[in-house]
Amino acid sequence: MDFNMKKLASDAGIFFTRAVQFTEEKFGQAEKTELDAHFENLLARADSTKNWTEKILRQTEVLLQPNPSARVEEFLYEKLDRKVPSRVTNGELLAQYMAEAASELGPATPYGKTLIKVAEAEKRLGAAERDFIHTASINFLTPLRNFLEGDWKTISKERRLLQNRRLDLDACKARLKKAKAAEAKATLWNDEVDKAEQELRVAQTEFDRQAEVTRLLLEGISSTHVNHLRCLHEFVESQTTYYAQCYRHMLDLQKQLGRFPGTFVGTTEPASPPLSSTSPTTAAATMPVGPSVAGLAPPGEAALCLEEVTPPASGTRKARVLYDYEAADSSELALLADELITVYSLPGMDPDWLIGERGNKKGKVPVTYLELLS
Repeated sequence: MDFNMKKLASDAGIFFTRAVQFTEEKFGQAEKTELDAHFENLLARADSTKNWTEKILRQTEVLLQPNPSARVEEFLYEKLDRKVPSRVTNGELLAQYMAEAASELGPATPYGKTLIKVAEAEKRLGAAERDFIHTASINFLTPLRNFLEGDWKTISKERRLLQNRRLDLDACKARLKKAKAAEAKATLWNDEVDKAEQELRVAQTEFDRQAEVTRLLLEGISSTHVNHLRCLHEFVESQTTYYAQCYRHMLDLQKQLGRFPGTFVGTTEPASPPLSSTSPTTAAATMPVGPSVAGLAPPGEAALCLEEVTPPASGTRKARVLYDYEAADSSELALLADELITVYSLPGMDPDWLIGERGNKKGKVPVTYLELLS
């Protein structure tokens, strides 16, 4: 009991001494041991890393889960160390509604058939989104959280301990200064000077030891940057995979809808491809135009008479194929990614399509699968 009381009294005395030293420093009434410039730079770099990691983490969470209520729910499950329940993505929910609407409105009607096709695409998009969220959470969010909740807490703890050691050191310096001043006035040897010098040596040793520990931890921030760089590459890779999947799903959907007679009846403007570097309208406007062919119509409305198609007199253009394309019928030309073909347009032709030639083969090709070369 007496030991505990003495320890509490000692701790209270140390706390009071530190508080006095801190207050006097703030008012400019006490000297303060300054850290070297390199150490200060390490501290600033660590603080900057922590602040930006927090911001990037929070905004990535918003990107992956825009619903704030869902984010709070996931946070609580994580803190309770419980598995987050599987949640239907917005794309999957939209697919469900479209499929139910098609069933009720008539799956055999043009509108019903289109709803079913779009629902299937939205379901695939939702599944791709789910995979992306899962991958990004593991490869990117988790390492950032581990740094903030692990390494940074350790660094903060050692920094607080270093601050206390510095306050103790400066308090010892102040006591030694006062003891020497009192000794000079009394012109007698004062035991307080020896005691103050001993306390100062101990405080200096503890401060130096703690400064070295803190310095090593702060220098470890460089390793943190290397780790976060690797995680950032993995995040970009998963995001690239996700958007590539979405693009392929939408291209497939666009191709399927183009084969539905009457699907776009009443549409006055062609739909723009989602990621084409050149819009269909622009591509068609800049393409050489060949002689008009009787009976030529947009895909799905009439067959193209390939025997009557001739290249324009003003020349043609080269195009690089971006993605594999499977011809839907004999009027279309199958494509392989990265191959070069010759393309041109014809009067009255659907701006989403061009005439492509490869060797002695020719046929319609979709603009969204091409990169037109100058």
